[in-house]
Amino acid sequence: MYPDGLCKLDDHTWSKCIEFEDVNYQLAKPDDQTAIFEALCDMYNAHDASIGMQLSLVSRRMNREDFVKRIEIAAQGDHFDHIRELYTQMLRKQLERGNNGLIKTKYLTLTIEARDSKTARARFSRIVMDALNHFKVMGALAKELGGKEWLEMLHGILHPDGERFAFEWSWLAPSGLSVQDFIAPSSFRFGEARKFTMADKFCAVSFLQISAPEMDDRMLTELLDTDSGLLVSLHIRSMDQNEAIKTVKRKITDLDAMKIQEQKRAVRSGYDMDILPSDLSTYGGAAKNLLQDLQSRNERMFLLTFLVVNMADTKRKLDNDIFATAGFAQKNNCALTRLDYLQEAGFMSSIPLGENLIPIQRGLTTSSTAIFIPFITQELFQRGAALYYGLNALSNNMILCDRKQLKNPNGLILGTPGSGKSFAAKREMTNAFLITDDDIIICDPEAEYFSLVQRLGGQVIRLSPAGKGMDGKPQYVNPMDINLNYSEDDNPLALKSDFILSLCELVIGGKEGLQPVEKTVIDRAVRNVYRPFLADPDPEKMPILGDLYNELLKQPEPEAARIAAALELYVSGSLNVFNHRTNVELSNRLVCFDIKQLGKQLKKLGMLIVQDQVWNRVTVNRAEKKATRYYMDEFHLLLKEEQTAAYSVEIWKRFRKWGGIPTAITQNVKDLLSSREVENIFENSDFVLMLNQAQGDRAILAKQLNISPQQMKYVTHTEAGEGLIFYGNVVLPFIDRFPTDTELYRLLTTKPEEVSKP
Repeated sequence: MYPDGLCKLDDHTWSKCIEFEDVNYQLAKPDDQTAIFEALCDMYNAHDASIGMQLSLVSRRMNREDFVKRIEIAAQGDHFDHIRELYTQMLRKQLERGNNGLIKTKYLTLTIEARDSKTARARFSRIVMDALNHFKVMGALAKELGGKEWLEMLHGILHPDGERFAFEWSWLAPSGLSVQDFIAPSSFRFGEARKFTMADKFCAVSFLQISAPEMDDRMLTELLDTDSGLLVSLHIRSMDQNEAIKTVKRKITDLDAMKIQEQKRAVRSGYDMDILPSDLSTYGGAAKNLLQDLQSRNERMFLLTFLVVNMADTKRKLDNDIFATAGFAQKNNCALTRLDYLQEAGFMSSIPLGENLIPIQRGLTTSSTAIFIPFITQELFQRGAALYYGLNALSNNMILCDRKQLKNPNGLILGTPGSGKSFAAKREMTNAFLITDDDIIICDPEAEYFSLVQRLGGQVIRLSPAGKGMDGKPQYVNPMDINLNYSEDDNPLALKSDFILSLCELVIGGKEGLQPVEKTVIDRAVRNVYRPFLADPDPEKMPILGDLYNELLKQPEPEAARIAAALELYVSGSLNVFNHRTNVELSNRLVCFDIKQLGKQLKKLGMLIVQDQVWNRVTVNRAEKKATRYYMDEFHLLLKEEQTAAYSVEIWKRFRKWGGIPTAITQNVKDLLSSREVENIFENSDFVLMLNQAQGDRAILAKQLNISPQQMKYVTHTEAGEGLIFYGNVVLPFIDRFPTDTELYRLLTTKPEEVSKP
């Protein structure tokens, strides 16, 4: 084994290994399934007879301690360690319910013959690149394994209990050991005909006898859907096309000769010569179809060796596992046969090295070989600051992912009332609060987040027409607030002007929105109002809405007077809550803007102003290299007016560059989808949490997000906490059965009957 991942099997044989990840083949649309299948056929066809392929699917246990460490939230010595402990306990329970102790990995090992390592490397550079491109077409992430990575993988197979791997290339020379010494188990015993032991594990190698005329593409999925250790290996080697055609023609000639013999026998016995044995007729037709496939249908001939290694802690468990595996094979009209007196050779052939020592081969065409689809169930279980989102509905494994690793972390949470939207948002907020140092800001139109924010020591700002907070003291937020880092452009006023245009549009109302002259007048007034503050940025000089009103009255255009008249209600009228300088502390790590009391008249205005305040925070945090998470409920309200929608989408786009992670929450999916800007929203959101959907919304969402009918089942008439998670290109069905008998649940729930519990 060389450090770059080149492996020398003997004097002339070399191999390279590629690790590839899963794609959601089983839940994909029929067209997508066909595309994946054809891409797999193309990959097989691209390798000629000089290249050996070994497809390895490994199901093994990982060290449980490692898993527990990955989900535990470390104490930080603050007031929230108790909640961290509660959250960790919940994650441990979910880990026990899940199946994360078992990891499934997939490898393609390529084998060639070459004179020396230089020649082998030169040839592999093209072969490996082609294989990686084929995986890319299938939508599967793939990478070439380095020497140490390959050794670690082999160590994992040879130590099924998940013992840790320790190895450095610099250790070889001083120790006098070879790489085999670092990966080998404590012992092997091949004394028996039908099984062997590896350390304290009982193992057995079997081969799959393929006798079915047609195979199901779910066979490998069903085979690997087990809770025990399993190693499935497919050795695939292409036959020379001319040789394959000659072989089939010879078989057809043999069958024709047998047919003539049977006809002669029938004539001598006085029978009808057209009555032939059924096997002869069947095989004759099949051989002719095969010849046609090879000659005209882009099919090639492959020799396949299908090996299965079962591993268990006891002999009884091994026998049970083999029986279960044989049952899956039988279901697909195949037979699982034990390799008698070939256990050692079978096991060495099963290890992902590319060497096949078993002479049992089955001839199959390209499409018959590709029917063994190696894709099972996609997983999301990331390291680092990954947040918990529930269990994978297909594999029962935990879903842990970090939105910051996405190209665009912007997100949407969609679902009908009672589907668990607010709960999902609260769970993510709490998780992010406990394991990251991100700032979290919430726009709360229904006063749902108060208890959670209070428990986490956050600041609740209640915006009401009376201007009084929860403690009865005045609480004001100035919509005219600006800091000098407000925009990445030289002139921060350009973006601020867009915001004030949106605000005026909401104030004036009307279907047409603002006219061009009105926009010009407002823009001029904004620049005049901010000039003194920009010249001397003193907080006391920060303009308020009243200053904009007075400036508009100074403008000569009649449109200015109209706009000012509309603003009067919000400056000196009964809704003057936004005509004051900000007097609340906005520097708290967790801030919730409670806008429930604003009512219908002011709610949209309140949401827009909160959005602007968040943008101010984002600009401050950017300089400190700190992320800002922003959750906005009833987001669809901001998309109803054209200017407001355009501004909201512009902010939505800018958030990512500035370290912001916005999350829009809505139950009115129809209103969201009816907006002109919805395309921009979806295009700039790589994270979607989709819960139960109303019938009218499902078809539109399926088209918008390219959801297959199989995937759509997970958002149709589902219970709370069930749905689909979109993470970049990964789409997974999830179930979140959050333990209800905990303090944490009472903190997160929004059900009226549960909120009141002590």
